[in-house]
Amino acid sequence: LFDLLPVILFFAAYRWAGNDAAMAAQLLADIGLSGIGERMAPILLATSVAIVATVAQVGWLLALRRRVDTMLWVSLALIVVMGGLTLWLQDPAFIMWKPTLLYWTFAITLAGSAWLLRRNLMQTLMGEQLQLPPAVWARLNLAWVGFFAVMGALNLYVAQHFDEATWVSFKLYGGIGLMLLFVAAQGVWLSRHLPQEPDGG
Repeated sequence: LFDLLPVILFFAAYRWAGNDAAMAAQLLADIGLSGIGERMAPILLATSVAIVATVAQVGWLLALRRRVDTMLWVSLALIVVMGGLTLWLQDPAFIMWKPTLLYWTFAITLAGSAWLLRRNLMQTLMGEQLQLPPAVWARLNLAWVGFFAVMGALNLYVAQHFDEATWVSFKLYGGIGLMLLFVAAQGVWLSRHLPQEPDGG
C-alpha cells in the first residue's frame, strides 16, 4: 500500500478535481499555476499531488533511515521530470509517458544486468527466500523483462488511443490488476519448481 500511495492519490485527486474543476483550478492558482482552465485542472492537480506524494514517500524513508530502493529513486526522478514538464507546459502527454518509461527502465535494467553483467537481479532480490535451479531463475528474470516491456507498450497504447479519464483508470485498475494477475500466475509456476520437503513422521 505504501508503494502504491502516489498512484492511489493521483487517481483520487483526478476524480475529485473532475467533480469540482473550478476548485481544482483555484488550488493550482494558489500554488502558483495561474490561468489553468477547468479542462486541464484535474490532470494538473493530480500530477502535482503525485509529485508531492512521491517526494514525501522518499523523505519519509530517509527520515526513518530506511533504505530507499533504486527503483524508487528512478520513479522519483521520472515523476519530478515528467510531472514537472506536464505542469510547466500544461501538456498531459508527459505524465502519461511516465509509466511507460518506468516499466521500460525496469525491463532494460533486468535484461541488461542478466545479459551484459551476467547478474540475475531477480535471484539477487529473491534468492534468500527461494531456492531455484539457475535455469528457472533465468526464465523468471526473462518473464519479468517481458511483463514490464508489455506493460510499457500497453500504457502507451491506452494513452494514445483512449481519452484521459480512461487512461487514469487504467493506470490504477489496469496496472495494479495486471500486476497481481502476473504475480499470481508466477506463484503457481514457481510452486512446481520449489524443492519438495520430505514428509514428516
